[in-house]
Amino acid sequence: MRRRTFLAMPAAAMAAVPVDLALLERTRVLQAASTYLKKRPATVTSARAARSAGGPHDFFSEGDYWWPDSKNPDGPYVQRDGMTNPDNFVAHRELLLRLSVEVPALAAAYRLDGQNREYAEHAARHLRAWFVDPGTRMNPNLQYSQAIHGRVTGRGVGIIDTIHLVEVTKAIPAVRKVLGESDYAAVIRWFAEYLNWMNTHPYGIDERDSKNNHATCWNMQAAAFALLTDHAEMIRYTGKRWKEVLLPSQMAMDGSFPQELRRTKPYGYSLFNLDAMATTCELLGLWKFELPDGRGMKKAVEYMAPFIADKRAWPLKPDVMYFEEWPMRQPALFFAGRAYSRQEWIDLWKHLPADSRVMEVIRNWFVRQPVLWA
Repeated sequence: MRRRTFLAMPAAAMAAVPVDLALLERTRVLQAASTYLKKRPATVTSARAARSAGGPHDFFSEGDYWWPDSKNPDGPYVQRDGMTNPDNFVAHRELLLRLSVEVPALAAAYRLDGQNREYAEHAARHLRAWFVDPGTRMNPNLQYSQAIHGRVTGRGVGIIDTIHLVEVTKAIPAVRKVLGESDYAAVIRWFAEYLNWMNTHPYGIDERDSKNNHATCWNMQAAAFALLTDHAEMIRYTGKRWKEVLLPSQMAMDGSFPQELRRTKPYGYSLFNLDAMATTCELLGLWKFELPDGRGMKKAVEYMAPFIADKRAWPLKPDVMYFEEWPMRQPALFFAGRAYSRQEWIDLWKHLPADSRVMEVIRNWFVRQPVLWA
């Protein structure tokens, strides 16, 4: 696939954080970033997974909803949809989540306080550890993600675990000067290799061709990684796929996502898919696109916004787990509010919780630093 020469974002553009957003975010971001300065980078090599078929540099996770079989305790795991098994291996996922929380916060702090290089320098340490240093870097694939004990050593659905690298791709250009051109180029190569794996390995193809939020998240990641690596063909492909496959196959006429509504956690999954669809729109500039029948992101946000404002109005049963933890400051409201000049959505976004300590929330809520997107 042909790639164009990468063009760096001008420093002035990177520095132009809207004043109202800077005022809203400054205290929150700087306080968090100051805390993260005290934490050393840690990658997948710091937590060995005994059940992984891979090596120390391979990311490993296990399917959330798979449990020991009470009728055959030593046999293959069985599925309990919507019910997370707390005994499954999650250390690598937690480490990746930590990267996705700390590096964007540090980069956002550097954008808000460019005089303090310490924020950018510490973000660069994380990036080098994960993507450059041969002793600690993660291999650029998810060959062993979402394994099921006794059944498979990995699955395509595991690619959803790297949605948290999407906001990291927004942090990388913000600290490029501090990272240095050699290490920056190495980071870009890692993402290019991972994008190629996503697009060519059978796991990646299976995930791309799935029917629900997994397909949305594959496309969102591919778009983000293509933009970072300036992969022109993949940028075009993900935009075309969003318009011609994802939107018509996933969205109902009322703006809902039926594939998510039929799950045991319909509220959380609806928010999750809405955010992934909206983030793709933000990445690729698709806000004006609508199908001939009127389906588009405006309709999707219009459907879900009243239930974000008042969860008591939700017409379906509550989610089987974590229903009380939602909503958060959903990025779909922020992005769509700006795109469609809907101040009421931005105001709603401002008044929702901006941070969470609940791992399940952090795992399913992947855009937390609007300073990097504005």
